[in-house]
Amino acid sequence: MTCEEYSQKIDAFLIHLEVERNLSPHTIRAYASDLRHFLQFWQNASEEDKKHLPFRQHLERYLVSLYYKKIDKNSIARKYSCFTSFTKFLKTCGIVINLELKRPRIAKKLPVYLSVDEIFHVLDKVPDKALPTQHPIRDKAIFELLYATGIRCSELVAIRIRDLDLKEKVIRIQGKGNKERIALFGQKAHEKLLEYIKRERAPIMDQSEAFFLSQRNNPMNTRAIQRIFEMFRSFLNIDKHVTPHKIRHSFATHMLNQGTDLRVVQELLGHKTISSTEKYTHVSLDDLTKICDELHPIHNMIKKDGE
Repeated sequence: MTCEEYSQKIDAFLIHLEVERNLSPHTIRAYASDLRHFLQFWQNASEEDKKHLPFRQHLERYLVSLYYKKIDKNSIARKYSCFTSFTKFLKTCGIVINLELKRPRIAKKLPVYLSVDEIFHVLDKVPDKALPTQHPIRDKAIFELLYATGIRCSELVAIRIRDLDLKEKVIRIQGKGNKERIALFGQKAHEKLLEYIKRERAPIMDQSEAFFLSQRNNPMNTRAIQRIFEMFRSFLNIDKHVTPHKIRHSFATHMLNQGTDLRVVQELLGHKTISSTEKYTHVSLDDLTKICDELHPIHNMIKKDGE
């Protein structure tokens, strides 16, 4: 495969990801960036190398160069996934390239989350009028709904009027890979959503409208939601950032700490595999260990002996 042939296949591959594999727009943008970044690397090679070295060697040189540049391992791992998928796509086009790529080993990070007290401090103790925003009820409703359901930020901004059943307290969510699921919410979130509709939201004219609207009555984007949580952080005496995804982590961790079955949490989060949900059990076990250390009779006996 030549550099020119590779360039021609990029657009076809991206269409394949969107139409046939139903990957998220975020993943497709990331893969497009990876493919074009490698194309630039290949185009900058010497004419001699471009003429004599096969695609496989150019790709191997490119991946090695990323390690020397100390690129984040998560980014490198994504590029490995991208080119593995790309070569599988090429095979369907009659182009066979034998790549033996091994993803770099990535240290698993425990999810960062807020405590129950921290979340309820913002939702219940901070008055609406104290929030530096023109839409305090909307912003609190967004916080309430994210914590009540555990949905992703991208899923929240995609909610349409028709997706929301306030009577039954359910939302039809279009998740990753266009996989549909039902999200449930309780009375507290229900009341805040009704208050938002009554006091701040523009009158509903069409069932296809986005539920959460900007100041100009346009659908909100994920960056706007992130800014809202940056605002909420100022009301907490903590060092960690507050993001929509940390609220999702908090939902999952608190559900497991309350004894919810792992498979139920997997379904609520919309995870494809149980391994994606299992990371929250480590956080729960840490909490349980702390509780045992503080409350177990042996621990208390040692404290008394030491006094």
